[in-house]
Amino acid sequence: MILVRLLALLLVFACMAPMRAAELPGDSVYRLPVALADQDGRAFHLADRAGKPQLVSMFYTSCQYMCPLIIESLKRTQKAISPDGQAKPAVLMVSFDAQRDVPAHLKAVFGQRKLDAATWTLAHTDSASVRQLAAGLDIQYRALPDGEFNHTSVVILLDAQGRIAARTDKMDALDADFVAAARKALAQPASN
Repeated sequence: MILVRLLALLLVFACMAPMRAAELPGDSVYRLPVALADQDGRAFHLADRAGKPQLVSMFYTSCQYMCPLIIESLKRTQKAISPDGQAKPAVLMVSFDAQRDVPAHLKAVFGQRKLDAATWTLAHTDSASVRQLAAGLDIQYRALPDGEFNHTSVVILLDAQGRIAARTDKMDALDADFVAAARKALAQPASN
């Protein structure tokens, strides 16, 4: 009897553990070996985000034009997905600028943009991982000589297993199809 209870307990803990990369589908972005640090300097791996759908985009903090628009679009989209605020999707924004966007810069933008710490993460990683992640998300970018970046402006919905479920490049208006896809993904039972 004790052995049965012990096995049942182990099974519960195993189901609660985050997905390992080997358990993810082959087209999962979470399979990428990307180590990140958030706006508070906390280290995490991309695979740690597995288990729930989330909104993802890429940006850089010194951008004066599109990146603030991407952030505002994400805020608007997040609110439209969950108008009551009960089931807001997580948001992950990863910087293109591996050299300058250290946690202190990310933290400053986090405060300036009044982002919700319960659901938003601004992150940075090394240049090689930026390339890997951008390729995995099909986000094009190019560093310019003046330190700025040309880049695709897109918001991506990843499903619980890290597959691209939807994407939108509408930054100036709400994309109703994207919002519907996100609501549907969030309504699915959580995966472990």
